[in-house]
Amino acid sequence: QVQLVESGGGLVPAGGSLRLSCAASGRYAMGWFRQALGKEREFVAAISWSGGRISYADFVKGRFTISRDNAKNTVYLQMNNLKPEDTAVYYCAAAVRASSLNRVAVTAAEYDYWGQGTQVTVSS
Repeated sequence: QVQLVESGGGLVPAGGSLRLSCAASGRYAMGWFRQALGKEREFVAAISWSGGRISYADFVKGRFTISRDNAKNTVYLQMNNLKPEDTAVYYCAAAVRASSLNRVAVTAAEYDYWGQGTQVTVSS
């Protein structure tokens, strides 16, 4: 069973920054998703098993950066210039098949394991 533990969420003012971390029990292709209250879960960013392939949702390009430390089996999401509309629960996820293919997975259906989520709240 793959375990994913997120941390780093919190309350920040608009324009502020946060860094989310996701510690995994193994090395996988990883992704970040978010779900705002009353909305569906949406893709934010993903990184391949090697770290050589990355994908972002259009609404975070230039503001968020996904990275990984394979020695620690940890994936990060650096979030800068946060906006109130970024307020959501952020989830990390691991994709087993994408790991074996060393590709990025950009849809929730491609992910096999999910963390418990961490709340990010951006005040206006």
